[in-house]
Amino acid sequence: MLLEIDNLKVEFATGQGPLHAVRGVTFELHEGEVLGVVGESGSGKSVTAHSILRLLPGNGAITGGDIRFRGSSVLAYPPRALRSYRGPKVSIIFQEPGRSFDPIYTIGKALEETLRAHNPEMPEAEVQARSIRLLKETHVPYAEQRLHNYPHQFSGGLLQRIMIALALASDPDVLIADEPTTALDVTIQAQIIDLLLELKSRRNLAIVFITHNLALISEIADRILVMYGGLVMEYGAAREVLDRPRHPYTRALLASILSLGEHYSEQALQTVRGGTPDPRRPEPGCPFAPRCPLATAQCREAVPPLLEDGTQHRCIVPGEKPEGLYARD
Repeated sequence: MLLEIDNLKVEFATGQGPLHAVRGVTFELHEGEVLGVVGESGSGKSVTAHSILRLLPGNGAITGGDIRFRGSSVLAYPPRALRSYRGPKVSIIFQEPGRSFDPIYTIGKALEETLRAHNPEMPEAEVQARSIRLLKETHVPYAEQRLHNYPHQFSGGLLQRIMIALALASDPDVLIADEPTTALDVTIQAQIIDLLLELKSRRNLAIVFITHNLALISEIADRILVMYGGLVMEYGAAREVLDRPRHPYTRALLASILSLGEHYSEQALQTVRGGTPDPRRPEPGCPFAPRCPLATAQCREAVPPLLEDGTQHRCIVPGEKPEGLYARD
């Protein structure tokens, strides 16, 4: 097993008390696979991703569970081992690449600092050669000349390609892509997705792709993890989750996607009434229960199991399609 997240819990200290951002998330990542993590804003997706790298802000803390890389607990890593883990083992690309670059440094300088962080004795000629190779691998045109350009001289799509190049500089086993296409138009989104899949195949990368766009992740993921309120609502093989969703929240997300040939002016999108739960005051039970038309007293008292296990609950199970529940078929 490459990466294991076991009952992860993350809290942030605030003036109004602890904020329970992640309340018990468990999943696995295998070599060479794409895991799609989806859910609304505030579901805990990015906090989970940053926790994998132990990149939480000062008021954040992992309060429970474990993160294991190739069987070794990341939470037990001393600073030196953590430096060898971030980048060479697991790397990350962020949603808005423009904020990740220092505007006073050239792209070549950014690549040089990244390469030297783990290879301080690397000769200057090798630094430049590897920087050019990384830009070419991520399809940045005129790589040699662009090393001397500053971030403001690039489009958003090219900056995202350079961010991917930076993330790949230390040859990681896992690449976390935290909503990397959100700020891009659909054409550039498709190009970035194609690039990530190309790199996955060439480098045997495992990718954790975080997004709120279930339609997008359906095209690339091997498995899908659906999060809401800091918890896992559903987790499984991509086709199983997409074709036979078990949880009403997953079905609600799927119902909000227009099919090929539909247009929002003619086909109204399904919506889910109500708002996301307050992470400072988590309620017992399933966090989606206040918005769910199938919720029962059992749902409000304890989080229903994801699988049908003999204790019947009213979450959707394969073959069940209650009329009116976000149905579009």
